[in-house]
Amino acid sequence: MKLKFNLVTQIFIAFVLAIVLGSIFGSSIDFLKPLGDLFLRLIKFIIAPLILSTLVVGVASSSDPKQLGRIGLKTIAYYLGTTAIAIIIGLAVAFMISPGKGLDISTEGLVVPEAAAQEQEGAIATILNIIPTNPFTALAEGNILQIIFFALFIGLAITFVGGKAQPVYRFFEGFAEVMYKITGIVMKVAPIGILGLLAPIIGQYGVSVLLPLLKVIIAVYLACVLHAVIVYSTAVKTWGKMSPLKFFKGISPAALVAFSTASSAGTLPVTIKNTNENLGVPNKISSFVLPLGATINMDGTAIYQGVAVIFIAQFYSLDLTFMQLLTVVLTTVLASIGTAGVPGAGMIMLAMVLTSVNMPLEGIALIAGIDRVLDMMRTSVNIVGDASAAVVVAGTEKVEKVPLRPAE
Repeated sequence: MKLKFNLVTQIFIAFVLAIVLGSIFGSSIDFLKPLGDLFLRLIKFIIAPLILSTLVVGVASSSDPKQLGRIGLKTIAYYLGTTAIAIIIGLAVAFMISPGKGLDISTEGLVVPEAAAQEQEGAIATILNIIPTNPFTALAEGNILQIIFFALFIGLAITFVGGKAQPVYRFFEGFAEVMYKITGIVMKVAPIGILGLLAPIIGQYGVSVLLPLLKVIIAVYLACVLHAVIVYSTAVKTWGKMSPLKFFKGISPAALVAFSTASSAGTLPVTIKNTNENLGVPNKISSFVLPLGATINMDGTAIYQGVAVIFIAQFYSLDLTFMQLLTVVLTTVLASIGTAGVPGAGMIMLAMVLTSVNMPLEGIALIAGIDRVLDMMRTSVNIVGDASAAVVVAGTEKVEKVPLRPAE
């Protein structure tokens, strides 16, 4: 009898196989890395055209600009609200586990990672940077916020022009279908790509590296699971009218890809595909909510901030006041806006948070060695959070949840 596994099963098998092979062969498993790099390049090459085409169609197909404004406000409010809850959960779990107490790690020679030391733009500069001076440069560089801005204006202009702009609308509609098909083709190699991405990482981080900071890893992973199970389950069931089991099963392929790539932006094509096909969210909502979420929704990263701040405070025997903890929450929520969904972005945010409460930046160097291990889990939570927002917004907008195309 010939066995046929669906894509979710194939990805899960590759995930388990990567952990086993990485544990057995260690760093010698690096020869699989080109397979992961190939998959990443395939994913990245479809991000910009996929966002542009699907968002233009989504906006242009909505004849009510007020509805688009409503969707935008609901999306941003949901993202900021869940991020605030996430940081509180991270702080609570960290206080419960106390990852920094009794830890004996030498701080001699510790250097703040270069990414964390980068100077951040001000709020006004960040807002102005959303508007592209050259939209084609934004497409070439993959600047998601600028692509969203460009696509929104094209979609709105098509709606305002009316009949004369229908050829332009049909072009983007056909272009979007082509990009969906390309995404489906790329997803067929996802299991191989995940094997190539994850196995070398597992091989690199042996038990000897992870053990000293095991409590930090446990705290972050536990808080992430609690946030997903409590917050997202409640949200999709209450406002999205969807079973949490159906939701988590439908978004699981994207969550596994996110875990392997540690990139919200890199996982975006898979997230859009899963949200449309498995969760039945209409394109006009998912094409706006998900790209925006890949940039500003950082629930997993917020959890990491909470755990890291408490860990560093306990390691240096610092007592944080209530006002300092409140500052950590507010800074994390605000810093999540505009932070790129790329590997290591959490470390940049952590530098901003530590600075806001006058804590030593050298503390970042303590957990820099396991940042990738933490980054994988927090990225998965970010992706699941993006999908939950799409389901919630679709549910509150009373739109019909019908898959745009049959799942493979």
